[in-house]
Amino acid sequence: MLMVIPAIDLKEGRCVRLAQGDFERSTVYAEDPVEVASRWKSQGAERLHVVDLDGSREGLPCHEELIRQMVTATGLPLQVGGGIREMKTVEAYLAMGVRWVILGTSALRNPDFVREACRLFPDRVILGIDAIGGRVAVQGWTQKTTELAVDVARRFASSGPAALVYTDIMRDGMGTGVNVEATGELARSVGIPVIASGGVSGIGDIERLAAVEGHGVFGVIAGKALYTGALSLEEAIACTRIKH
Repeated sequence: MLMVIPAIDLKEGRCVRLAQGDFERSTVYAEDPVEVASRWKSQGAERLHVVDLDGSREGLPCHEELIRQMVTATGLPLQVGGGIREMKTVEAYLAMGVRWVILGTSALRNPDFVREACRLFPDRVILGIDAIGGRVAVQGWTQKTTELAVDVARRFASSGPAALVYTDIMRDGMGTGVNVEATGELARSVGIPVIASGGVSGIGDIERLAAVEGHGVFGVIAGKALYTGALSLEEAIACTRIKH
């Protein structure tokens, strides 16, 4: 059953959404991210996707206390990314109750660190791959590379990450629809359970992703569509319970 995972992106202590990963095109949706986390739980969320945007750009965590409060307030499993470049940061997040850490930029900059984290913390590390036109971007999406997403993912398949979050940057925050084809193809190619991200516009995207769940896509991250009301979390969760 496809899991619908609400996104909470943190910037300067507030809950925001970026358009296509552009820090200059951010919209503030809430002043209290902890209240937002509790709201998604009350509407049926089983997991939360939390990104420390400031951390992703700075290369070190900037919102640990807020994230700790979300863990305590909701009791939900959190997957957290943004600025996790050292093992001590991985250890600190897991110790505070975060269920999974998401390693993105490190996959290119320090692959041995990612492999060692997977070894030390089995089933607690998620690989984050953000791409433009199939090619990976890093450092909070501010730096583009020539590396293909599928090639990067394959390098880590043998390390056994818990999952892979694949974000289509050009669609992220734009409400233009999920790149179902590319996400499904990636899942089939790498053998790592994939969480789709970027571009959810409404219930139709949930239906289309649920239809390719058998290919290895087990979750979808929803952000802007939930905050604008274009997608109802309860309706989305109900949709995943219908046999496709």
